[in-house]
Amino acid sequence: MKILYAFQGTGNGHVARAQEIVPILKKYAEVDTLISGHQSQLKADFSIDFHHQGISLLYNKTGGLSYRKTFTDNHFLKALKIIREIELSDYDLIINDYEPLTGWACKFRKHPMIELSHQASMLFKETPKPDKKDFFGELILKYYVPSHKYIGFHFENYHPQIKKPVIRKKIRNLYPEKKGFYLVYLPSFSDENIIKVLKQIPVEWKVFSKYTTIMFKENNVEIFPIDEVRYLKCFEHCEGILCNAGFETPAEALFMDKKLFVIPIHNQYEQECNACALDKMGIPNSKILDQTEIENWVNSDAHLQVNYPDDIETILLNEVLIF
Repeated sequence: MKILYAFQGTGNGHVARAQEIVPILKKYAEVDTLISGHQSQLKADFSIDFHHQGISLLYNKTGGLSYRKTFTDNHFLKALKIIREIELSDYDLIINDYEPLTGWACKFRKHPMIELSHQASMLFKETPKPDKKDFFGELILKYYVPSHKYIGFHFENYHPQIKKPVIRKKIRNLYPEKKGFYLVYLPSFSDENIIKVLKQIPVEWKVFSKYTTIMFKENNVEIFPIDEVRYLKCFEHCEGILCNAGFETPAEALFMDKKLFVIPIHNQYEQECNACALDKMGIPNSKILDQTEIENWVNSDAHLQVNYPDDIETILLNEVLIF
């Protein structure tokens, strides 16, 4: 059996999930990998056979999705050309983690494909969403990667076809402690905006930033360039995590029994849905970098214990490789 595992390069969650899934698939099949997108700070630790720029959602520095940058900085005509020309006939199955080029190519050619992604969980009516639906956001979730067979990942099993998060071994192998400082990963905000708020809250903050290449400190706020080894060490020892309302980082924080506060990226409907789900679980959130709300969270002892089993190999064998 020959498989193409195609995954999205926008954000780190898809890459983190691929780090776990691809080695398992290679135990049972011949596997090629394809990535599209250009906004991930996490590097794959396996070889990638095909790399395309694809279509990425782009952000401004104040925490919001930038429609202007998304439409001006992406190459849509080039993406359409790749969709027409991408070669799929050698593969028995395409496994797709929210990657649009192969998704649309499979749709046009009626090629077997299964979507295995967090975004797929949004297609089930049982998944928590804000009371006010975002029409454009719903269209993106439904049509960005067209698929008829899908398995979703989410914080809870809202439906039999929604599984618990895939927690990478780099996280499972850590020995969590709580040493008083707080880890921050908010790539949608500039360093200046983060420092302005957090220096008013008298605890130690360690911020990982895609905007800097050097480490520096201002008052009680340390800024580090993206470095996975240092990040995982801070993740292991932090008291709590302040991050955007993506999926993988909040899931890993919950798994590690860390305090968690999330800020959904403005105009990013999927993150608003994630924040809604986390809110129902008792996890605090805010639409902005709100000093008062963050300080209240720091001063609280609220946290949530979850059970995220290491069962992705069983899922792949029982529900994917029998496609």
